[in-house]
Amino acid sequence: MKTNFDFLLKEPQFEPFAEAAISAERVLHISPALCATACRTALEFAVKWLYSIDSSLTKPYADKLVTLISTEDFQDLIPSGMAAKINYLRKIGNNATHNPKSVNKDQAVLALENLHSFLDFLACCYADSYAETSFDKGIINKVVEPAEVPLAQPEVEEVDFQTLLDENFPKRPGMTAKRLERLKRGYEVKPMDMTEAQTRKAYIDVMLQDAGWERGVNWYDEYPVDNMPNKSGYGAADYVLFADDGMPLAVIEAKRTSVNVEKGRQQAVLYANFLEQKFGKRPIIFLTNGYETRLWDDRHYPERLVSGFYSKRDLEQYFGILKDRKGLKGVQINDAISGRYYQKEAIQAVCDAIGERNRRKALLVMATGSGKTRTVISLADVLIRHGWVKNLLFLADRNALVTQAKRAFHNELPNLSLCDLTNSKEDANARAVFSTYQTMMNCIDAMRNEEGGRLFTPGHFDLIVVDEAHRSIYNKYKD
Repeated sequence: MKTNFDFLLKEPQFEPFAEAAISAERVLHISPALCATACRTALEFAVKWLYSIDSSLTKPYADKLVTLISTEDFQDLIPSGMAAKINYLRKIGNNATHNPKSVNKDQAVLALENLHSFLDFLACCYADSYAETSFDKGIINKVVEPAEVPLAQPEVEEVDFQTLLDENFPKRPGMTAKRLERLKRGYEVKPMDMTEAQTRKAYIDVMLQDAGWERGVNWYDEYPVDNMPNKSGYGAADYVLFADDGMPLAVIEAKRTSVNVEKGRQQAVLYANFLEQKFGKRPIIFLTNGYETRLWDDRHYPERLVSGFYSKRDLEQYFGILKDRKGLKGVQINDAISGRYYQKEAIQAVCDAIGERNRRKALLVMATGSGKTRTVISLADVLIRHGWVKNLLFLADRNALVTQAKRAFHNELPNLSLCDLTNSKEDANARAVFSTYQTMMNCIDAMRNEEGGRLFTPGHFDLIVVDEAHRSIYNKYKD
């Protein structure tokens, strides 16, 4: 049975991932979910091979896919536009694993296309003989004879990462030089100029499923809208997301992948206006083209880039905070935690920035021994007492700093539930979570709530504290 990945068989060096890619396409007609899972597996094998063959990449602290594709070196190596395709493969693979019925054929076909795009890039950089190949939908859409359809997903031998690293170590300098020489001629990721409808069905539906939304239960497509400024006076919001009480939580304006998300801003405002008039509650606005997603609470904060849609739990928590939070002017600071004058000034300055000027970030620069941990604990105490924060994340780049911070929080705020993610025995549902960056990145996909959905969704934390920001965030963990 011919596939779009047969070109890989011409290069023996691609053996670690060639069969996995071929098998992904072969099982499409059996199950879209199996195909999506197999695409993610093939991607992981290919990424590990890439780490083994290119001297610009160094094996990170863990060999999970999310870790490998998140390193600064990997992001620098891949061409512009490829990261979104890779992240789609990771998300659709996760969805297929946890909820197989949520994956449809169109999404699985897009996974194959994105996998093909990444593997074509690898072939361009490292193949002995490269000829550009295009993804041919005609191959997968042709009538398949029963004898050609495998009865189950073919067994694909697991890639031993360390063995790959050892075997390919002598080749690394030469292969890196080959990539640099090949790319002098340029490599452009082929854009998928999908229609708005195709974008919704593929990228955006996957993002909603990843955040735990259910179509027809709390997520509705093409929601009818009246009083639109057009000849008919009617329109339809691409998506509206609802709470369990039937109140709108968010409206999503979708654009095709090749269109800037900003194009949908005014239309989204009109939809939000209609929903506010109808229900007496203004929803949050999301603008997306499948590659880029922005969140806009147009009554409180400027529009900003986010990594994905908020879950229902996230949005309900957010609206609860907006309703219950109190002003931060002249807050009462606990002297037992932070009694020094400069600590109080720092806390009030942060409160003024977020409470009066709608700022979302603040940087505290304090000398060693001046009590920055106590200052942060006291700030968290103020924000929790005034209803601005429910869930808190404390990030540091070393285990010792994580342990030290958690102990300090426990001593000063004994009633706050705490969790150290580096200790797998602790309950991750705690209100204050402490972690290294490495552990947190590994937990984003792995940690699940009682319903089986992701625990650490994009809006889970209301306050994120970054310790040693000068060394951590600005060097390699900003994303």
